[in-house]
Amino acid sequence: MANELESITPKLNEMLKNMKFGSVTLVIQDGKVIQIEKNEKVRVK
Repeated sequence: MANELESITPKLNEMLKNMKFGSVTLVIQDGKVIQIEKNEKVRVK
């Protein structure tokens, strides 16, 4: 799984770069990341 985390790290960094509020979920199947979900919240002042 360590090699797999290295391969998805650039994608995670890109998703998190502009995100202020929210969550990122990794979906795992058979010990492998098969999907990355981003749920971003926008706060209106």
